[in-house]
Amino acid sequence: MKTISITNDIVPIAEFKTGISKWFKSLKDTGHPLIITQNGKPAGVLLSPGDYDELVYKKSFLDSIGSGIADADSGKTYRAAEVRAALKERRSRG
Repeated sequence: MKTISITNDIVPIAEFKTGISKWFKSLKDTGHPLIITQNGKPAGVLLSPGDYDELVYKKSFLDSIGSGIADADSGKTYRAAEVRAALKERRSRG
């Protein structure tokens, strides 16, 4: 995802509504996300589908890492030999 340009990528909602197709074209051409403001405060972000997918994937990945760290911190760990034995057992059943 490209960095947001403060001068070009922040637009009031009224301006966004009057030129939606222009903003979608800009998103496609530049790849920059668009910050949409309402009453001078950020109200939404317009992203390309690819950028959205990337964010969702990265969040899922980071959540998985956090879950693994929490498991390790709470002692929910296995030795390599235990994992190998469990995998060997599953394979022999299937």
